[in-house]
Amino acid sequence: MPAPLPDLTGAPTPTLLFTGGAVITGSATVPDLERGDVLVHDGAIVAVGEDLRRRPELAGLVGEALRVDARGRIIAPGFVDTHRHAWQAQMRRSIPDVTDLMSYVTTTLARTAPAYTPEDMLVGTRLAALSAIDCGITTLLDFSHNSRSAAHTDAAIQALADSGIRGVHASMAPHFGDWDEQWPGDLERVVSRYQGSEGGRLTVRLAALATDEIAGQRLAYGSALGAVARSLDIGVSIDAVFGDASSAAILDWARDGLLGPSVTLIHATGLSDDAWKAMGDLGATVSLAPTSEPQIGLESGVPAIDEALAAGIRPGLSIDVEVALSGDMFTQMRTLLAIQRMRAVESSMGAPAQRITTRDVLDFATLQGARTLGLGDLTGSIEPGKRADLLLVNAQSISMMPLNDAIGALVLGAAAGDVEAVLVDGIPRKWAGRLVGVDLDALVEDVEASRDRIVRRVG
Repeated sequence: MPAPLPDLTGAPTPTLLFTGGAVITGSATVPDLERGDVLVHDGAIVAVGEDLRRRPELAGLVGEALRVDARGRIIAPGFVDTHRHAWQAQMRRSIPDVTDLMSYVTTTLARTAPAYTPEDMLVGTRLAALSAIDCGITTLLDFSHNSRSAAHTDAAIQALADSGIRGVHASMAPHFGDWDEQWPGDLERVVSRYQGSEGGRLTVRLAALATDEIAGQRLAYGSALGAVARSLDIGVSIDAVFGDASSAAILDWARDGLLGPSVTLIHATGLSDDAWKAMGDLGATVSLAPTSEPQIGLESGVPAIDEALAAGIRPGLSIDVEVALSGDMFTQMRTLLAIQRMRAVESSMGAPAQRITTRDVLDFATLQGARTLGLGDLTGSIEPGKRADLLLVNAQSISMMPLNDAIGALVLGAAAGDVEAVLVDGIPRKWAGRLVGVDLDALVEDVEASRDRIVRRVG
């Protein structure tokens, strides 16, 4: 078994040297290593290579570093979740057999969401962020579409900050029920207060829906919301992008100059060829939710991976709604891999068909996810100059050993319990298999109390 991780009692050193691990860099320029080292200093990756202790130019940093023996482990980039409704976490799996989109809308968005107080937003978002870290997700976009007041918004962002995750708060008004109607006007305050805070870990985006079909025109992306995003210089994440109405909307956005690299389209199922061409030509990004699309039945119910790749778009991956789904990235990678390869076999008709690989889905879950959120220069791969958002995964656990192919093992064999350490900005947030600085008993009490209050209010 791998050597025990060193004790981090007290303030951890700002310099860490991981030695002898199987390094998956996820980089086009820095090769993977069967056995290599990663040097981290002040939250950044300084060097990646074989036996960094032999490099004289690194002698000073290596000498002050806390050495972490990574033999028997995989060192990998942290996962990036490009779209999750984090506030719902205390209602996890409350509708495990949801029948369709409208069933989710009527139960969760119309009945449950109006019962949330700011404290409930804090508890749900905190639970989502901490559990994301626990399973190796270092960056999380919280599509926070229950901002009933400025206090609700602040509570959700505070939860991201407290967790230590690299958080992206995508702010949107609620679909139904009473609210203060402060959105989108309150976004100026939110951006001014939070954009780039927590040492750069927190960023803000505007969230919207593709069309007025679900909740009316006020939430539908168009010229008005596009102008808000431009004036604040923030990206846009658009949910419920599927079907003919969304295809028509995409072509309108393209015509009106509202579509481009700062715009992320979520789901993107059942879109027309013209819509995909516009997305590819203008550099829009895409977030796929591999379990949500079939489980809830979003348009075709098939993740649009082949359509995205044909348009020249390498998508990011997302969790979406934990009220009906799993919250880990391993499930998303495996589901997408299986569905795409099933489609390739089905459509091949005896001729070779293009099949994605384990390396592809890992790329979608890391670097492409970071690029989808406009964070590709900061995170998503292990290369010098990027922030140290890293995973240390036990490759000698009963489900992982023996290690024959590091990417294959990580994508097909690993689970949250194999993730021994998670660093965000070089700070250990999970270490030796446990979340750092988290009182789990107190967390259980807070989550269950919040859940019970919400249930009572809903009646």
